Amino acid sequence: MYRRTFLRASAAAIGGLLVAGCSDDPASNPETLPDNRVWRMPEEGERHSRTWMAFAANERIWGADLVPEVQQNLATIATAIARFEPVSMLVPAGQMEVARKLVGQTSVELVACELDDLWIRDTGPVFVHSGAERAGVDFNFNGWGDKQRHRSDAKVAQFVTNHVAAKRLRTDLVLEGGALEVDGNGTAVITESCVLNKNRNPGWTRSDVEAELRSLLGIRKVIWLPGIAGEDITDGHTDFYARFARPGVIVAGLETDPESFDYAVTRRHLDILRSATDIDGKRLTVEVLESPSSVRDEFASDDFAGGYINFYVCNKAVIGPEFGARDTDAAARATLQRLFPDREIVQINIDGIAAGGGGIHCATQQEPA
Repeated sequence: MYRRTFLRASAAAIGGLLVAGCSDDPASNPETLPDNRVWRMPEEGERHSRTWMAFAANERIWGADLVPEVQQNLATIATAIARFEPVSMLVPAGQMEVARKLVGQTSVELVACELDDLWIRDTGPVFVHSGAERAGVDFNFNGWGDKQRHRSDAKVAQFVTNHVAAKRLRTDLVLEGGALEVDGNGTAVITESCVLNKNRNPGWTRSDVEAELRSLLGIRKVIWLPGIAGEDITDGHTDFYARFARPGVIVAGLETDPESFDYAVTRRHLDILRSATDIDGKRLTVEVLESPSSVRDEFASDDFAGGYINFYVCNKAVIGPEFGARDTDAAARATLQRLFPDREIVQINIDGIAAGGGGIHCATQQEPA
């Protein structure tokens, strides 16, 4: 389950990219610190207003050969989700014509916005509710610890929050959405390797993070996974290790390749999750999704993110990857169908995005209803 490595994504590789980011009227969503209101981050399976995506395949990061496949993958994800809920996709001006052609006559809304990269799970806002009021938390995206130029992407959370006329919540915590997994009832799973990394939050302790997330997201208990730092650009995001199917039920990824840096850590995570309890003191039910037995040769490399755990739950469907491995593709589908019996399971080819070290969940961000 290799993920975004440092090869193409280093600042040196794209040092000339200094495009201005999205802008909008800041008066439309005044910033505020968390107050005495109870904010809550809904679980992903709760109803959405829409899905946000970012159509940004930059040659300086992805390489000219891979860009067309990545763009096609983004359009495939967007049109798959658009069968079930509205999709709004941020698109740089220079890629608008390509995006329009690829999504075709669908309900995908294209919104002009300059971007550095496509990972809106990490750059976009994390939406929260307090009664009838909603807000977007801006977690100060810093290029995964200043590993990648992010001048435009650092403005995405504010732009999206402004665009939907929500309040913008401020925090000193640096965190990406891919590092967060919540059950909607107050329990979260987070990797230490990412959130407690000095390249994001120097000096912060577990208790500091927990207190901030309680105020911002309504998290009252955190299950900490060790993750693994330095092997990929994210320093081990939670959404490639563990995902809630619903409160009390979590799906964990298991790496089956002994040569992978994730082989040992995924087993350690399973041990932790199987002994963990949620905010109500109940033991979690842990389901397992093994890594694919093979991937298609055209895009195979050490950087390929070959895991089924990075699925996305939208209204009435679960959008997941398939890698051309009949046995594990089928096993992943069967597990997801059993866990989400009332949703359609849609498996799609995302080889281009996976070759860049990410997945469907990384490329999407839900706006809860």
